[in-house]
Amino acid sequence: MARRVPRQPLIAALLAAAIALASAALTPEQQGVVSHISADSLRGHLSFIASDLLEGRNTPSRGLDIAAEYIAAQFRRAGLEPVGDHDYFQTAKLPNGEARNVAGLLRGSDPALSQTYVILSAHYDHIGMRSSGEDRIYNGANDDGSGTVSVVEIASALAAAPERSKRSILFLTFYGEEPGLWGSSYYVDHPLEPLSKTIAEINLEQIGRTDATDGRHVNVAFVTGYDYSNVGSILDQAAQPAGVEMKPIKGDYFSRSDNFAFARAGIPAHTLAVAADYSDYHKVSDEWQKIDYANMANVDRGIALGLLQLASDAPPPAWNEHSAAARRYADAAKKQRQ
Repeated sequence: MARRVPRQPLIAALLAAAIALASAALTPEQQGVVSHISADSLRGHLSFIASDLLEGRNTPSRGLDIAAEYIAAQFRRAGLEPVGDHDYFQTAKLPNGEARNVAGLLRGSDPALSQTYVILSAHYDHIGMRSSGEDRIYNGANDDGSGTVSVVEIASALAAAPERSKRSILFLTFYGEEPGLWGSSYYVDHPLEPLSKTIAEINLEQIGRTDATDGRHVNVAFVTGYDYSNVGSILDQAAQPAGVEMKPIKGDYFSRSDNFAFARAGIPAHTLAVAADYSDYHKVSDEWQKIDYANMANVDRGIALGLLQLASDAPPPAWNEHSAAARRYADAAKKQRQ
């Protein structure tokens, strides 16, 4: 009788072999970037960002301030350039307190193209604490601690590469997405780099869970408004060596995350998610221990390769003017260029 091979290790082995085969097509620069992204590193970051100490990262709150300091420390560690009004912070006044976007810049290598920008973002806030119950803290590990630590990890990987991309890459984490896209809207109204020179904005939401309500999602990221521009197809092609697909999302999520503020300003901007809907969404049970870190690391590798492509000397992405749904954003882009 033939020896039975356990199903899960076999799948993992086949996946590793496929990734290794695809990675053979990477340039040395790309290989260095994808090798830098680590599941263990992501786990370490997220176990802090989504810890009880931060009390659900409400906007504003002490926990949110601690998270901002942690993100800034990681940007500082990576050697990103501070571009805020105070070090890595862009400060906004709220009626009820100090909220801050956190921003770090990886300056491009080309004298002319370095004056153009690609943004990678996520929101680092969540919904705080409930008034009663044995577990009162909405830790927000997947929403959107996973996006936040992915921004940190990808920033570190790209900053460590021996060669810089030709365009500059701005890494942003936003406050106040949950109550109404506050941080991203504030940035668009008070940009740290010119919006007219910003060619694309990629926002990360819920990158860590694979157990979506409609099935398991592995080595795939779903793009909101996929057909609104050619950003999704650019990312999909670039991510293939990492074994990651970029697909259209099911459902109308385009206006529900921080990409929307940028899209309204005419910038091709989309959100990427692995599990847009999952059982612990906005529940206290959204804990860091439930994240699929191996998958998140590989999706982040695909995203990093997509960023490198967007930040190269290739033509900038553009809105699909044949899409009725995208026409308002295409019109805004024309006004932005005037």
